[in-house]
Amino acid sequence: MKNFAGRIAVVTGGGTGMGRELCIALAGEGCHVAMCDISEVNMAESRKLALAAAPEGVRITTHICDVSSEDQVLAFRDAVVTEHATDHVHLVFNNAGIGGGGAFVNGDRGEWERTFAVCWYGVYYGCRAFVPLLVKAEEGHVINTSSVNGFWATLGTTVSHTAYSAAKFAVTGFTEALLTDLANNAPHVKASVVMPGHIGTSIALNTSKVLGKHGALEMSAEEVAEVRKRLVAAGMPVGNVPDDDIRAAMHQRALDFRDKAPTTAAQAAQIILNGVREERWRILVGDDAVRLDQFVREEPENAYTDDFLKKVWGAGHLQPITAARDKT
Repeated sequence: MKNFAGRIAVVTGGGTGMGRELCIALAGEGCHVAMCDISEVNMAESRKLALAAAPEGVRITTHICDVSSEDQVLAFRDAVVTEHATDHVHLVFNNAGIGGGGAFVNGDRGEWERTFAVCWYGVYYGCRAFVPLLVKAEEGHVINTSSVNGFWATLGTTVSHTAYSAAKFAVTGFTEALLTDLANNAPHVKASVVMPGHIGTSIALNTSKVLGKHGALEMSAEEVAEVRKRLVAAGMPVGNVPDDDIRAAMHQRALDFRDKAPTTAAQAAQIILNGVREERWRILVGDDAVRLDQFVREEPENAYTDDFLKKVWGAGHLQPITAARDKT
């Protein structure tokens, strides 16, 4: 699919980050867009920006939807069919995701399952709902967002990261399996798995809202104590700093994740769309993702060691995502 003009694209998580930028870029090329998100306010801003970039006649619709609920995803699908007066779509970007659910051994089970549900079942339900509409089109493409944590299940040797990693591995494996399934049963439909590195998005700021937790500045004393424990284990001398300093530091860290990333969300969207045009089934986003993929393939047995992490740091990658610690 070299040209997106006149096509219909579905984008989950369209309210911020890569989802927003995908909506803007697609609309700018004359593609009709149906986006969903849990934030009506964020989607309204995405729609405004997309319409500003779009030629006259492009239709941009917004839909409130929690992708971890199959009923809501099916309602989203039905709304797309009605509002776009169509029985098919051409592009489906299963992009929505959150963080959280780090520890399995002693973490909160509800948070773990909520994170897994959004990041994995959101993709699965999206495919169940919309792949039949792709099959009805003359050509179609489903694009599922995984992560570098879909082939490297860690944020560092002192940070538990189980729910997100499990979900992203599931997305990667499912999409790879779809390649053969579609080739056998719907060869006019393509599939791609997107594996971003550190992209400038608001995921660190949005996750707490989705999980019903306090933002960094509103963390309880118990939450601060847990963060302090992790930072001390990572080698940071924060054992005696005031709680409010911990809160401020974590909030700034979330802002830095968005604002100081090596790859912007807009750049990521263009990399993804170029991958779709080229029919690449495996789309690595960012130089950090490319190098990390190379490192893991070269040394899979060492991928979860301090020495491996120092190698990644030494190449100048992923330092803002991993726990701050002495690199020597």
